[in-house]
Amino acid sequence: MRERDDMTFPFSEYQRRLGELRARMADRLLDAVIISDAENIMYLTDYQTTGYSFFQALVVPLEGEPWMVTRKLEESNVIARTWVEVSRPYPDTGDAIQMLVASLVEFGLAGQTIGYERNSYYFTAYHQDYFHTSFTRSRIMDCFGIVEEGRVIKSEVEMDVMQKAANATKAGMKAGIEAARAGVTENEIGAAISYGMFAAGGETPAVMPYVTSGPRSMIGHATWEGRTVQPGEHVFLEIAGCYRRYHTAMMRTVICGEMSDSMYKAQELMKQALATVHKEFRPGLTVSDADKMLRNIIRENDVGARLITRSGYSIGIAFPPSWDEGYIMSLFQGRSDALRPGMTFHVIPWMWGIDGDKSCGISDTFYITEDGCGSFFSDVEQNFTVKTDSATDSSTNSHNESDDVANENNA
Repeated sequence: MRERDDMTFPFSEYQRRLGELRARMADRLLDAVIISDAENIMYLTDYQTTGYSFFQALVVPLEGEPWMVTRKLEESNVIARTWVEVSRPYPDTGDAIQMLVASLVEFGLAGQTIGYERNSYYFTAYHQDYFHTSFTRSRIMDCFGIVEEGRVIKSEVEMDVMQKAANATKAGMKAGIEAARAGVTENEIGAAISYGMFAAGGETPAVMPYVTSGPRSMIGHATWEGRTVQPGEHVFLEIAGCYRRYHTAMMRTVICGEMSDSMYKAQELMKQALATVHKEFRPGLTVSDADKMLRNIIRENDVGARLITRSGYSIGIAFPPSWDEGYIMSLFQGRSDALRPGMTFHVIPWMWGIDGDKSCGISDTFYITEDGCGSFFSDVEQNFTVKTDSATDSSTNSHNESDDVANENNA
């Protein structure tokens, strides 16, 4: 193994991750594992590329040097970005799975017990079938989740990187809130967010920001499509800043007019939910209980809104098509997984269907500590930003205050 000065983390961090993976491999009686998930490969090696649609894998034997199987072009990423010294590239005219099989034979793993990630996005059913029929001498076992067991707990150095991602999130959100007003397009708001994130040191996120206005906020995972924000409408913003593929996320809402009673009530319920997280989230709380306490708060509303999704999800390393680690752990009913120190969650007590035609959100990214939890965005205003004309911004603390601002501007 070689240490590189420009890796995201100290070499000792990757050695720790690899050692813990091998301990889990030994517990499962695996002689080697084939890691094909892009996030897991990066977690173990610092390898990243946008060319992950081509088959690539990190093979980790219980003993000896790990190696990469990659497209020939992507081998440059192994050399330039990672500590891995051994690679077996295949040309564009070559056969990725045959190269994988040949390398397993070359390094003495034929006839051994091999784990692979059966549920990986990046190891397709076709490739899996081909692998099974081409490598028949070994016992091939599903080891999906074996890397994620380590990923779900963030180390101190990972928390530092996530704070850098949070700085990009905050800068993007600030720019988006400033840009959002009646008469501008959703595209202009999205452009401002993107510039803010990247100028603050953020890198390309797994998903670009979500920007919807008025009735379009009812469309799940919609984002800018050129629509012009109309007077009296609201703008829903959801942003995940990224640094070295680590993400933190946040939702906020801008009102381009006066705040209605319904929107004020929604704001206060979501703030109550996030305050409950600060007070109640701690090691030992199950994800089911965490979800229930948030869902019960949102359920008690008289504005017609619902929380129609999970109430939060693990967040950290991500490549497209999603910025979350929710497949590792999400906050929803029926799960007994307990929160542990070092876990990080985007908590989303957002409200869908206010007055039947609006959705809005206030969210936060939290980290679990030894005796409670903290926030990456504790210094960011949670209240909706109310803009009563094209030139005036006001972050409201109460409904009465927003009425006073409106009256002052109308005088």
